[in-house]
Amino acid sequence: MKIHREGRLIVALTVLVLLAVVVFTALLLPAGAGYLVAPFSLVILVLVLRFFRVPVRRPFLDDTTIISPADGRVVAIERVHREEYLEAPCIQVSVFMSIHDVHINFYPAGGTVEYLKYYPGRYLVARHAKSSSLNEHTSIGIRTQLGPILVRQIAGAVARRIRCYAHEGTGVVQGSEMGFIRFGSRLDVFIPENAEIKVVIGQKVLGAVTPIARLKLPPLPGGNRNNK
Repeated sequence: MKIHREGRLIVALTVLVLLAVVVFTALLLPAGAGYLVAPFSLVILVLVLRFFRVPVRRPFLDDTTIISPADGRVVAIERVHREEYLEAPCIQVSVFMSIHDVHINFYPAGGTVEYLKYYPGRYLVARHAKSSSLNEHTSIGIRTQLGPILVRQIAGAVARRIRCYAHEGTGVVQGSEMGFIRFGSRLDVFIPENAEIKVVIGQKVLGAVTPIARLKLPPLPGGNRNNK
């Protein structure tokens, strides 16, 4: 199992602490205590390893498709008007990541990073409707071949560290790593309002794999569309 670079120090510290607890228990507490502490320590280690694991993924690559930016569950699909970067009506698709999900964030589309801004804020539960605007978050605006999209990395009640690997003015590849958020969080994707949504609320999605929307191709001469 490969461990993500954001979790290597935490995994190492977890192992050291758990080993210290087990040794302390074996030396200073009654023998029966070890039968309780050892399994509990193993469960904690497994959970930490699962959280920071790097999954083997084959990204879904398609210029007309927006893929899920993270593992998790779709918690919102709604039409909104987003002034930030897009300055237009759009569709918001939100994915909530529980502590059991991989917390690597992926670029939902390829293109050029035109906008990047960090916002300090609160730490409401990431499922909360207002967490998108009130919580600590980073906004990433990407110019794709079919128009602009906006992605938000949103910290949750437990996750208080957002890592964003994007740099303004650089090109990005669909399905490559965009960042990482620790311990329960959410990502919002704002896409053109004429996009065809491919997911439903409550659906489980995989980052870099599950298509969440399909973008409309621009009209051809004569008013025809090539969007088959």
